[in-house]
Amino acid sequence: MEKFKRLRQQLRQLLDNNAAIKVPGAHDPLSAMLVESSGFPVVYVGSYGVSSAKGLPDVGLLTLDEMVAAAAAVANAVNIPVLADAENGFFQPANIWRMVRAYEQAGIAGIHIDDHVSGKHSALPPKMLTQAQLINNLQAALDARTDPNFLIIGRTDIAWATKDPEQAVQRMIAMHEAGADLVFPTGLSPRQFSAVRARLKGKVVRVHTESATDDQESNAGIAITIYYSLCLYAAARGVKEALSELLDGSFHQSSETNNFTGEELEHLLDYRGYEFRGRRFADA
Repeated sequence: MEKFKRLRQQLRQLLDNNAAIKVPGAHDPLSAMLVESSGFPVVYVGSYGVSSAKGLPDVGLLTLDEMVAAAAAVANAVNIPVLADAENGFFQPANIWRMVRAYEQAGIAGIHIDDHVSGKHSALPPKMLTQAQLINNLQAALDARTDPNFLIIGRTDIAWATKDPEQAVQRMIAMHEAGADLVFPTGLSPRQFSAVRARLKGKVVRVHTESATDDQESNAGIAITIYYSLCLYAAARGVKEALSELLDGSFHQSSETNNFTGEELEHLLDYRGYEFRGRRFADA
C-alpha cells in the first residue's frame, strides 16, 4: 500500500535528520493510537508487550503469525511508522524471507532481528546464536526485503548473556558491515555504551533505562530510543488503581478526574467519522 511505503520513507527521513527519536512501545492498537495522538512520530510493537497483552510471559512463546498479526493491527490503526520485533527471525536463514515478507505486507516500517535463542526474560541459562548465525540471519533478511526503505535492524543480547561488552561490540561491528541499517545492543550500561560508541560507525537503537537521562542518550549518539514497556505499565497501573478504587468504594469520587473519559475515547476512535458516513450513505 502507498500509505506504508510513504511511512517507511518518512522514517528514513527522520533518521537522516540525525535527531534522537523517542519511540514508545504499544501493546495494542488503542495504545498505539494514544502514542500517535500524543505527538510521537514512531511507535514500537515488541514481543514483551504483545505477550503481556495475551497474558503470557515474554519467553519466546509467540509465533510469527501472532507477532505479525499484532503488528499489522497497530499499523492499520495509526498513520505513523511502526517498528516491530522479529525475535531471532523465527526460522532458519533459508526461510527468513517469509518473515520479512510477512512484516512488509503487514505495513511495518522496520524490524529488528536478534541473537537470542532461549532464556529470554528469565533466570534460565541464556542460549545465543553464534555471531556467524546472527550474520547469516541478518543477510537473509536484507536479501528478502522488497522495499529498500524497510529497515532491517540487527540486535544483540550477547552483553546481557555474557556480561562481556566486547562481544557486543564485535557483533555490532559485524552487523553494520553486513549491511544492517541500525544496530541494537542490550545489556550495556550507559557508561559501558558510551565507552564503546566511538568504535561504531553506524546508527544505533537503544532501550531506555532508568539510569540514563535524555541528554545522556542524545550525547551518546543514539538514533532511536525505545520505551518498550511505557504504555503497558501505565495501562496496567491505571486499571489496577481503578479496580482498587471500585473495590474500596472510592471510585465514584475520582473517576471523572483521574481516568480517561468516554468522550475522549470516542473522539480518539473516530465515532464522529462513523456517524458522518452513516448519514452520508443512509437509505433514501
